[in-house]
Amino acid sequence: MTNQTSREPIDILLVEDNPGDVRLAQEAFRTVDIETTFHTVTDGEEALTVLQERFVSDASVHIDLVLLDLNLPRVSGFEVLETIQNDPELASLPILVLTSSKASEDVARSYDLCANAYLTKPSGPDEFASLGAAVEAFWMDEAMLPPGPSEASS
Repeated sequence: MTNQTSREPIDILLVEDNPGDVRLAQEAFRTVDIETTFHTVTDGEEALTVLQERFVSDASVHIDLVLLDLNLPRVSGFEVLETIQNDPELASLPILVLTSSKASEDVARSYDLCANAYLTKPSGPDEFASLGAAVEAFWMDEAMLPPGPSEASS
């Protein structure tokens, strides 16, 4: 997807192991003007599998944007970022870290590993709705996202 002004649906990979935060994030994006589809995984290993499969010719999942928690089982969010950064096919994918950590070292490390934004998780539903609106306003309305695998080759 290269032009968000077309208001095409957005596919979001939500990498989050807390069911309550999954629900809040999904509800927050129900209030935005762009149709969003969530593909939710609960650990970093699953996230990498989904991302690597998006380049298979018959992939059923297309991902436009990733919302990534850092504190995940099996493979941490930092390991996911490192893998994405080192994979030329994944490196241009927009990654928004969405985590409870406010630690400056986590912020710095996320950006060092090429995260596009670092957002701390809101504490309640209203704040999550504001976050959804802010992500829509910038990442879906204003920012030009890189082309997907099929668009890049055409």
